[in-house]
Amino acid sequence: MAVKIRLARFGANKKPFYRVVVADASSPRDGRFIERVGTYDPRKDPPEINLKGDRILEWIKKGAQPTETVGQLLKKGGVFPKKDLKT
Repeated sequence: MAVKIRLARFGANKKPFYRVVVADASSPRDGRFIERVGTYDPRKDPPEINLKGDRILEWIKKGAQPTETVGQLLKKGGVFPKKDLKT
């Protein structure tokens, strides 16, 4: 089972709100997930990023791969120094 750390979209039309989730790679974007590990609200100024760094690191040690967008959020959120994450 390939596991990804990715964004799941919530919110109304033209008012996006995202949850950072750990999910099976074959499940749909907004479908079933294993664990919710953070949120991202791009509508606030500056955008609000809340992450559970310890849980994310644990999932990455187990082999979960963050998507490119989530990798950028991890850098901005301070979970990884920029040189440690390859995105």
